[in-house]
Amino acid sequence: MSNADLQGKRPLSPHLQIYKPILTMVMSILHRITGAALYFGTILLAWWLIAAAAGPSYFNFVNDIYGSIIGRLILFGFTWALVHHMLGGLRHFIWDMGAGFGREARELLAKATIIGSVCLTIVLWIIGFAVS
Repeated sequence: MSNADLQGKRPLSPHLQIYKPILTMVMSILHRITGAALYFGTILLAWWLIAAAAGPSYFNFVNDIYGSIIGRLILFGFTWALVHHMLGGLRHFIWDMGAGFGREARELLAKATIIGSVCLTIVLWIIGFAVS
């Protein structure tokens, strides 16, 4: 501690303006954002379950809200956040196993997470509309 530079000549920590955004950094930020969005989506799911337990009239009211264009957009976003966060978790699991640390592998996993989450979300919604 006696070697501490008290004159203020220490280098400053770089800010986000200095860092060049790379795909893996953006994916890390998206993983955190989707994780937070899942809290909101869980509240929507709980509201739907509570409405189902409350009775048919309130359940129909909530279904009408979720069936509106805005409701479907929100549910689509929740589905994407869920799938994207799951695929991001699998990417982290691969890293936890000690693989995928090379530059090409990191980029490939990040791109696969983005493309996979969009494609899987669309496929899930197509299946959902086909079944209903």
